[in-house]
Amino acid sequence: MTTSSKDIDAEELTTDDLVQQVEDLRDERDRLVETADKDAPLRPYQIELLKLQRYLERKKIPMIVIFEGRDASGKGGTIRRITRYMNEKRYAVVALGKPTKEQQTSWYFQRYVQNFPAGGEMVLFDRSWYNRAMVEPVFGFCTKTQYRDFLRGVVGFEKDLVRQGFVLVKLYFSVEKDVQAERFARRRNDPLRQWKLSEIDVQAQEYWDDFTEMKHRMIERTSTGSAPWTIVRSNSKKKARLNAMKVILNAVDYDDRDPDLDFTPDPEVVISGKRELQRMDTERDTLGRPRG
Repeated sequence: MTTSSKDIDAEELTTDDLVQQVEDLRDERDRLVETADKDAPLRPYQIELLKLQRYLERKKIPMIVIFEGRDASGKGGTIRRITRYMNEKRYAVVALGKPTKEQQTSWYFQRYVQNFPAGGEMVLFDRSWYNRAMVEPVFGFCTKTQYRDFLRGVVGFEKDLVRQGFVLVKLYFSVEKDVQAERFARRRNDPLRQWKLSEIDVQAQEYWDDFTEMKHRMIERTSTGSAPWTIVRSNSKKKARLNAMKVILNAVDYDDRDPDLDFTPDPEVVISGKRELQRMDTERDTLGRPRG
């Protein structure tokens, strides 16, 4: 009888190997159970997100949600919770990489527009065209002229989107420096999270003040009546995820909203762009620099 490769692998395993595999499986089981318990408060709002999705589809409304913020501020985990039970045919998560040489010669917004939703769809941008307001100028990936042109043009661009019927939600996840450092350390030491740690991430702490200055300019110049910034304090990922869901749900007056559910964001977690600028200015005057 021929021995399969699976049989050979099993025969080569030692008792210690088998014990380690069992322990790994138990650890993964415990992690999944713990995650499910932590996410239990999100479930009613995930149900509401399904209602919102059906409403967008029925009314043929396109919706864009932008997730911006520093590295390790909790954007990706929030997006995963938001989309966990949604109809995959009616939403997309877009996280664009470095532009190609051809894209670098095109209209800056073009590669983002190519990923825009049709009526009835939702697109969630894990970082967006606001790369040009934050990451690119800090690391020298764009010229000063390109940066200034972006700040001048983006307000009109977004105003046109809203005028044409797009629902546009702009979320900025704000995390403090020491919390970001702790999360980077966890990524560095956890084999399951090491892939999240890029060279840019490693430099994030070094360029903290530069990012803070770019953040202030971005909010000051691009938070408008038609497309305001909403700041989500994300030192607590649990609170940030719940409140981000509330902000998204409040952006559309969809049908069959649960009357017994609290849709009011926590004012200590969710604040307007105007209030964030006031906070940053106050901290600069008091401490010499803003915290986040």
